[in-house]
Amino acid sequence: MPQLDAINSFHIFQLAPIAMWIEDWSEIGHLFDQWRTQGITDLREFLLEDLEHVRQCVEKIRILDVNQATLTLFEARDLAHLSAHLPEIFRDEMYNLQIDGLVAVWNGELQFASEQVNYSITGKRIDIQLRGQILPDAEHDLSLILVTTEDITAYQNARRQEFKNRSLAEARFIYSPAALWVEDFSEIKLKLDQLRRIGIEDLRTFLDVHPEFIRDSIASIRVLDINQKTLDLFLAPNRHTLMENVDKILGGPEMLNSFREQLMELWEGNLFHQREVVNYALDGSERHVLLQFSIFPSYEHDWSLVQLAMTDITARKKAESYLEYLGKHDVLTKLYNRAFFHEELKRLTRQKIFPVSLIYLDLNALKNVNDEFGHDAGDDVLRRTGEILQQAISPPYSGSRIGGDEFVVLLPRADQQTAEKLVVTLKELFRLDNQFHASLKMSVAIGMATSEPYESLEELLKRADHQMYLDKKNYYSNQRVVSQL
Repeated sequence: MPQLDAINSFHIFQLAPIAMWIEDWSEIGHLFDQWRTQGITDLREFLLEDLEHVRQCVEKIRILDVNQATLTLFEARDLAHLSAHLPEIFRDEMYNLQIDGLVAVWNGELQFASEQVNYSITGKRIDIQLRGQILPDAEHDLSLILVTTEDITAYQNARRQEFKNRSLAEARFIYSPAALWVEDFSEIKLKLDQLRRIGIEDLRTFLDVHPEFIRDSIASIRVLDINQKTLDLFLAPNRHTLMENVDKILGGPEMLNSFREQLMELWEGNLFHQREVVNYALDGSERHVLLQFSIFPSYEHDWSLVQLAMTDITARKKAESYLEYLGKHDVLTKLYNRAFFHEELKRLTRQKIFPVSLIYLDLNALKNVNDEFGHDAGDDVLRRTGEILQQAISPPYSGSRIGGDEFVVLLPRADQQTAEKLVVTLKELFRLDNQFHASLKMSVAIGMATSEPYESLEELLKRADHQMYLDKKNYYSNQRVVSQL
């Protein structure tokens, strides 16, 4: 063939660094004619219906010549060796990828290109960029086509690795056990930069004078993405619902104060920081979270890509609060305990608060109640006492259970008259309570004292205790008289 002889006369074909093939597609041209005669108009659809048609086309390609780069790429000794192993080179997914080139030729195009997968004779997978050109004077019969197969395996491997890494990163984001927000803080950076340009040096003072700057900054944040844990944390059914209710999640004075401190961190150049904040789920319940803020690498110049990681610490905060409660309260009566009472005495002494009044209460005959009705009944009497004291007092006054059946009401800055009125109120509340619990009435001995100048609170406690003892003694005296009658 004169054309082929002409091409072979050019040393460039053999010396080219890219694999080059000279192929004869004339038999494919005949096959196309048959299919057109059969009424085939959409070759792509026809080939996709049955890949055996693609195989038919590939098998009709006749290899006329290849260059040395082709032999090297496919690990062949010579053209004969290569031709003998074509079924091993062109296989598997290659048939799907061959369709674009066949359709281009079917449509009369002189050039075609596609990415394909071939295999070397030893079975090594090779990703290739295939390009074909129908040579001059062969347009009518497809008898001479120049095909190049560029090895792009390294490029495709890099793409596959990039896709894998991206998929892994997305999976880590989506399924992270922490609630993740990806946000754009670029507007906030512009706002802070503008403050510096106009000479603001003390941001804290500026925020005190212009608190609206905090709300404006929050409004300028653009949320780019959130993960599933964020939806779960804030009880949102989907991303759209959450985004429509961001103000409910981030609302409240706690969030404003927290964001104020976050602005201070950014102003001082701390692009990675964390703090505990309070947010709210869509049902209004509190969410205590540990917020970790970080600006992604390469975005330090404009803050256009930042991540907020929120770890739910609500259960921990509740446990801490409960432990703190237990440290200061009596579980049965819900009043303060002995430890709190003594700490409060120390505080009042340090602060030199005067006057201080103190009411000492002791349940009468609690042991008899336990012996006759059981300890559950005794516990009920103690609970009722706690409820009465809680009903009668409010801060800064406090009620504490300091012993099994002993209670103290501490009244800072209360004079004797105020304390006496409270004693009257307490006696009335105990009387009313007994009307509702006629089957299990309770009696209480009460002593009251108000501090005198230069008197210690320990001495005050002793005086109130003595007054209570006298009241209790009087109660038991009366009981003996009644029993004798």
